[in-house]
Amino acid sequence: MTLADLKKTTLPDSPGVYFFIGRSPHHSGTRKILYIGKATSLKDRVRSYFSPDLEMTRGRLLVNMLGEAKAVKFIKTDSVLEALILEANLIKKHLPRYNSVHKDDKSFNYVVFTDEAFPALRVMRGKDLNQLLGDRFQLSASSAPNLKPKSLKLKAVYGPFPHGLQFKEAMKIIRRIFPYRDEKCLPADAGSPRHGGTSPGHQKPCFNRQIGLCPGVCTGEISEKEYAKLVRQLQLFFEGRKKQLLKQIERDMKAYAKEEKFEQAAQLRKRMFALQHIQDVSLIKAEFRVPFSVSSASDPHSSALSRIESYDIAHLSGGNMVGVMTVVENGEVKKADYRKFRIRSVSRSDDTKALAEVLTRRLAHEEWPLPDLMVIDGGKAQKNIAEAVLRERKFLIPVASVVKDERHRPREILGEKEFRTEHEKEILLANSEAHRFAIKYHRDTRRL
Repeated sequence: MTLADLKKTTLPDSPGVYFFIGRSPHHSGTRKILYIGKATSLKDRVRSYFSPDLEMTRGRLLVNMLGEAKAVKFIKTDSVLEALILEANLIKKHLPRYNSVHKDDKSFNYVVFTDEAFPALRVMRGKDLNQLLGDRFQLSASSAPNLKPKSLKLKAVYGPFPHGLQFKEAMKIIRRIFPYRDEKCLPADAGSPRHGGTSPGHQKPCFNRQIGLCPGVCTGEISEKEYAKLVRQLQLFFEGRKKQLLKQIERDMKAYAKEEKFEQAAQLRKRMFALQHIQDVSLIKAEFRVPFSVSSASDPHSSALSRIESYDIAHLSGGNMVGVMTVVENGEVKKADYRKFRIRSVSRSDDTKALAEVLTRRLAHEEWPLPDLMVIDGGKAQKNIAEAVLRERKFLIPVASVVKDERHRPREILGEKEFRTEHEKEILLANSEAHRFAIKYHRDTRRL
């Protein structure tokens, strides 16, 4: 499919879900869905696939997908939040090949409801669900499979949600509309003294109850029947059945009014208004990958760090050039998040261009958690190129670089003073890991 083919389709400048359609190899007249994605602007997002640097920024697999595609279809939604929910449901239903192979679904987020009197909503990674459920965990068209492992009974599973940053923002919005119980909130009938309660119904409110994000399961303010209604509303929302959800809320609201339960009716009226006027500006910003709400990444001058990513380039006179990313989280290395990059765009010794390629490709992975600080091996030139890449792609992530002496020992750290003074140990650890990992990866490629 080419840009000329795309121009035959009129795409709206509005939120929604898009489908790249190909021809089925088994039935010449039928079509199959190759890839499903969601967008703040369908017009801008789909057009971005026809950028000349698609292979470098998004990878060869999407270039192959585009070569197979014959058409683009779309579904408009009222909000970015609903587009995100619809995308997850459609990926689960159709299992497009390029959604499966382009990203590791074990790192995706899933929303699960526990199967108990007051179901808790939990967010779990695919890999954790896989360990919990084993062969019983599979992506399928069913949104509420009968999953009952010994250690945890689940009422329903929704997902996968591939966009990590947007998913976090989406869950904040959803919880403001539908205050729910999480696993940290014990139902009031637990009555445990360690939670401040002397008898059922007299526990101290959990933190989320105090800020209005829990309906009062911990304090006995909501009955099991009323909480079941709330859970059903949440399920309808995660299933993308907004029209049915609004009708259900309206029926319940009228019933409360008839019974003169005006406070409950007012809560439902407020919920209905929120669903009809979803405020998802944060998701629109996250679409452009500005990490304004993730830990200290919201403020380039904040010194609080939980995740540091470090980058290094390795080669021998420009040959077998590779790059790596290492991660230090809460002061400890997190090897499961290390990544390797074979340099594609640089054929000679040019560390800064190679670094720009690595960072560009890394930032295209929306499913990877964003760091609070990026650490670059090198001097001012490397720091400048890293900041330029981040600026161009609208990221607000601070950068530090580690300058080495002639023996390749750390001589100086360039960057914000707060980071240099308060987190020198973590920065040097991340940098050391990047250098070690890059050298090892380079040696491995030379042996091939």
